[in-house]
Order: sequence, then C-alpha cells, then structure tokens
Amino acid sequence: MKKTIYLSMVTTLVTTLCVQAASIELDTIQVEEKAGVKLIKDVSGDEIKSADLGEALFKQSPSVSLIRRSGIANDVRVRGQKKDNINVTIDGAKVCGACPNRMDPPISHVLTNNVDFIEINEGPYNVEDFGVLSADLKVHTIKPKEGFEGTLNLGAGSFGYQKGALTLSGGTEDVRFLLSASTEKGEQYEDGNGDDFVGQISREIEKGSVSKTVQYQDKYKNMDAFAKQTLMAKMFWNITDTQELKLSYTANRSDDILYPSSKMDAIYDDSDIYNLEYISKDLGAYSKELSLQVYQSEVEHPMSTKYRLMGATNYMTHALTTKMQGAKVKNSFDVDNHTITTGIDYSKRNWDGGYYKNDNPLPAAKFHSIWDVDTENTALFLKDKIALGKLTVDLGLRYDMTEVTSANPLQQSNDYDDLGGYLFATYQANEDTKYFAGLGKSSRVPDGKELYWVGSMGNMIGTPNLDATVNYELDMGVEKQYSDASIKAKVFYSKMKDYIAYNASAVNKMGASYHAYENVDVTLYGIELSGTYVATDSIYFDYGVSYQRGEKDNPLTGQTGTEMPDIAPLKVNAALNYDYDESLNLRAEVIASDSWSDFDAENGEQALDSYAVLNFKGSKQFGKNIELTVGIDNVLDETYAVSNTYKDLVLLPTVGNNEVMLMNEPGRYFYTNLKYTF
Repeated sequence: MKKTIYLSMVTTLVTTLCVQAASIELDTIQVEEKAGVKLIKDVSGDEIKSADLGEALFKQSPSVSLIRRSGIANDVRVRGQKKDNINVTIDGAKVCGACPNRMDPPISHVLTNNVDFIEINEGPYNVEDFGVLSADLKVHTIKPKEGFEGTLNLGAGSFGYQKGALTLSGGTEDVRFLLSASTEKGEQYEDGNGDDFVGQISREIEKGSVSKTVQYQDKYKNMDAFAKQTLMAKMFWNITDTQELKLSYTANRSDDILYPSSKMDAIYDDSDIYNLEYISKDLGAYSKELSLQVYQSEVEHPMSTKYRLMGATNYMTHALTTKMQGAKVKNSFDVDNHTITTGIDYSKRNWDGGYYKNDNPLPAAKFHSIWDVDTENTALFLKDKIALGKLTVDLGLRYDMTEVTSANPLQQSNDYDDLGGYLFATYQANEDTKYFAGLGKSSRVPDGKELYWVGSMGNMIGTPNLDATVNYELDMGVEKQYSDASIKAKVFYSKMKDYIAYNASAVNKMGASYHAYENVDVTLYGIELSGTYVATDSIYFDYGVSYQRGEKDNPLTGQTGTEMPDIAPLKVNAALNYDYDESLNLRAEVIASDSWSDFDAENGEQALDSYAVLNFKGSKQFGKNIELTVGIDNVLDETYAVSNTYKDLVLLPTVGNNEVMLMNEPGRYFYTNLKYTF
C-alpha cells in the first residue's frame, strides 16, 4: 500500500527536537574541488529547469551521458558505466531503486531543488563505500542555517510543466532545522518532430518496429507524464563544543509515471530515506574525529501494462520493493605528516518482487521475479593521506565480505570476498601547475536481478553462478592555471575482469531468455578535457570534452562481436557566460555528440545520429529578494536521441528483427522560474 506523508507529524517532531536541543554553532563546511574530482556546485540554485538530477548532471559534465526513459527519473552513465558499476550516495547513505528495469535509479530519489553540490569521483578511488567499481557520485543536500530564511520557487515550462517548492530554514546558535517541500507535474513532452509519447509509439508502429498492442488505450492517451511530491526535514544539533548530531528524513511520492519505450508504466514510485549521523571531535591523540552514521532507505515500485492496449482486458503488474540499511563507523587522527582514517562499513539490501495478473498473484511457480534476495556486506577500510611538501599521497585499502542469498531454496547462495585499494598522488609543481596520477583496484558483486531474476513466463533470466567484477584502473592528469584561463586534462585505462554483460543470444524459440548474464573480461580507456577562459570582466567561457572506447576481450557465448555496450561517443559541453553587475547572468550553451559508429549490435544497440543542441538561459535579480530565470532548451527544435537500446533494459517488444524503439529527447522547451527569498 502507498504510504502517506504526515507533514504535521514531521513538523512536530522537528520542532520538539529543536526545543529540547542544547547549544553550539555548527562549523561552516568548506568544499574544494580535488584533483581528479568534478565538483558541481549550487545545484539547487542553478538547475531549476526541472527536478530531474540525471538531466542536470548530463548538462554539467561531459563524462556523464543520459539514459532517457521518461520526463522524470532518468538514469546516467559515467565513462560508459552505469547501474551497479557506479556508486550513488545521498548524504552518505547508499540508496537503491526497486525496479530491475531502472525506472527509479538511485539519483531519482533526490531532486535538484534539495541538492547543494555533487562530487563526481571518476575511478576506483573510494574505499569508504560498498561497490565503487568505476565511479562515485556523492550527492550533498542543502543544510539548515542559523537565523530564519525561506525560499519559494515557482516554475513553469513547455508541455504543461509546473513546479512549486518551498524551503524554510532557521534556528539559533544551539540548533538548526530545515523543512523543504515540493510538488511538480508534466505532460507528455514532444520531440523535435512534434510527437508526444503516444506519437513516438505510433511512429514505431507505422514502421513495423513494435506491436500495436503497446500503444496507450484511448482513455489514457492524454495522461500527464508524471506527478511528484517531495518532503525533506533536517535537524542539526551541536550537543557540546565537540559533538554534533544530524537527523534527516526525505520522502518522495510519484504517481503515474509514463515510460513510452517500455511496455509497462509505473503506477507509483514511493521512497523514504532516514539518516542519522553523530560526530565527536578531539577525543584524544588518536581520535581527531569519530563519526557514526546509520541510515535506511525504502522504495516501493509497482509497474503495469494497465494503460496499454495489451492490458485492456487483462493487465500484468510487476510490483517490487527494496530496503537498504547501513551503518558506518570511522575514526581519523594525525601522526606526523599522516592523516589516517580507519573504519567499518556495513550494509544490507533486501529486494523482493512478484508478478500479478489483474492484481492477483500468478501461480507460485511464476510469481516471484526477485525472491526476497539479501545482499549483506561487511567491510574494513583504511586511508592514509601523506603530506610530502609539494607531493601529496593518498592511500586506501578495503576488505569486503559479501553474501548474496535468496529465500528460494532452489537458488544457490553466493559469497564474495575481495581486497581492494588505491594509490593516488598529487604533485603541486608550482602555484599554476598540478599533476596527478592514480592506480586502483575495486570490485562489485552481482545484484539480485543478475543472479536470480525470473521472467513472467517462469524463465530463469539471472545467472546464479556469476563472479564479482574486478576493476584495475590507471588515471593520470594535469591541471594548469593561467592569468585568464584554466585547463584540466585526464586520461584513464581500465581493465575489468569478469565484467557482467547481458547476452541477448540466450533466448529460446518462445522468446524467453535463460541465464542471460555472463562474465567477460573487458578493456576501457578514454580522455577528458575541461577548462575556462575569461575574456573580459563580464564574459567567460567554460567547456568540457569526453571520449571513451571499450571492447570485450572475447565475444559472448554464441556471438561474434566484441564492442562494449553503453560507450557513448565523443561528447562536448561548451558555454558562453555573461555576468553584469552581479544582477544579470546570461548563458548560451551547446551540448553536442558524435554519432554512434561503434556499438553492441548483437545485444540490441543501434546507430544513433550525431547532434548539437543549443540552450539559452538568463537570470535577473530584482533587489535582494526576487530572482527571475527564463530559458530555452533545444532552441533549434532538433530531433535527436541520447539513449541507446542495450537489451539489459526491457524495452518495447519488437516485431521480427527490427530495431528497438528509440526514445527521442524533448523538442524546443521554454521554461521560467520565479524565486522569492525571505
């Protein structure tokens, strides 16, 4: 059943805690961009087009590509890696989606209006968190402030988009609190051809690519694409001069999210995230800072064919839940020129799902899709930061002990142990030049879908004896500062042992796949350039270019090709900015990509055309309290797609051997946002 957000209960709880709290002012958190890390600041202030964090990351970083599924809740790839190959945390809490088809990726459970900044750490250079194979996305949400202030945002855009968000923050020197709530909805967007979701499906039906049964029923053809409400409550309390307590709760409630390139839509998608962190400082010579974090996230996600023609008489529903519980204890201290951090990390994910026909469960043999699967991890980690004059050396080690079990007695349990770590060095040659290089090893275990997933026909899609994927990676780069410009160049080379790939050839004559996941060794490499150029006091440029390639060492079983999936081609982000008197900001940006000439055709990918999209945005400050933002995305109304069709996602059923339906991006999109600060 859907949960209800009890606003009054949360508000009362926060108020009570504030009244009972003791006193001390919170430290100001300073954030600096580290070598090899991309820092995206002021997300809540800059990314006001929509609440979709995936789309915001796509526009901000050349190494991030978008996986478009709907008008909201879209997923991302980083350096050609996605899903469990990249780690996502929200204020240190690891969050997982419930949908095996990635309709609710981890980043969809926090919205842009609640995000302060994001760290994108490319590579295996994080030993504090579980499963950091190829990249790490750390989302930091907004924090409560002293005094009292509030922000009201009212936004509107093309295709019926409407959004309202209110944030209240305040407190004394003793305690601070924050309460943020938002609501938004949007109609089906139109691509550059003028086709909405229904129109894009009709186009594929006319081409003979997909069956007519996947079209929406007449009574649902004009449905909105999504509706979403959120609530976030926080309380920060300094118990003494050296002790802090942080509490937070985040709720997301989404209804009727349409996924036109899939055969199912989400009836709703609900999540709750609870987070507690306790910090104690200066306990002694061997404890500069001791912290304890405990968190829990819960997600409910039923998806169904009930809006489609195939579900007019009998509709199928795939209902799933997941719960992630975690705890982390870490202690840091200084010894000479060493800053040492030690800790224990624990997490347990439960994942359960089943199939229903007309809201009645299928027979027991076919009911469970993911049968109450637990992934339990315990790890010890150690970090050492060594200052050697101009040279800084970061070391990390992590030992993981992981068990994956299913409640189905016929499905085997799997144990995975691994030792990983990294060496990362930064050399500050002078005030203007910095060199960095890293070498690391990391791993991630197969998830419940890859091991145990059962299709609605009772076919065993998962492969229960998969090995964990291990990544050996080398990164190198340089940063240069000039009087009017900056540049950062990075290269990487990655060798992955037992990469988990989807094998579309594992299909029988009835169209059901069996043991479709397979381990294969792969090689990845790439380069990224980024920087800025200041032309005048008011005009400056920023840019980013990313390119990567990937190849399997050997073809999958029954196949001949070795191209890696999900490897987006050359991508460019470039922008011209104009700032006048700190009250007027204008930005013109281009996001462009080469065509997909190298792709995994045997596993569903197809050639995509190149594109270049022009976006305009302007913000004007009126006095101290009012800011108006207007913008146009895809100014030239281009028709293009950024997401390919790798068959690890279940997309629309195909007719014959035709290509799977592509999901086009929105066409010309006007938006405006009015922000009032008080």
